[in-house]
Amino acid sequence: MNQIQKQKRYDRVINQLRQLLEATDDPVSRMATVSSLLYHKMGHFFWIGFYRLIDGQLLVGPYQGIIACQKLQKDTGVCWACLNQEKPIVVSDVEKFPGHIACDSRSRSEIVIPVRNTDGAVIAVFDGDSDKLDTYDNIDQVNLQALADMIYG
Repeated sequence: MNQIQKQKRYDRVINQLRQLLEATDDPVSRMATVSSLLYHKMGHFFWIGFYRLIDGQLLVGPYQGIIACQKLQKDTGVCWACLNQEKPIVVSDVEKFPGHIACDSRSRSEIVIPVRNTDGAVIAVFDGDSDKLDTYDNIDQVNLQALADMIYG
């Protein structure tokens, strides 16, 4: 899919989610809906979901794809880097990322977006994995951030 097609597909997904997320303001329900729709509508996600910060630990939340790591080792990997730096991280080759956590060895590239609550605190990360190198770009980053902002928005 080219860049224009990718953006158009994200536009459709975001419009659909605006309607779906009106049903509840519960963040876990919203995470589940976002993960499911993206997994089924955007073919470049091998795994897509959330890790929630609970009592100082990153624990798996709603997701779609292969079985996930239940708890991520503190201050290790892309998800913790995103949480600690409070900014999106795009990794074109996960094997070149220091301390990468491989929940599945087929994962080759990754994007992680911070999820903020209504007070602006990062309380989760939105994690996408691909089984291909160099999958994610600025279009993914901007649109996934918009979707992450809808969780508590």
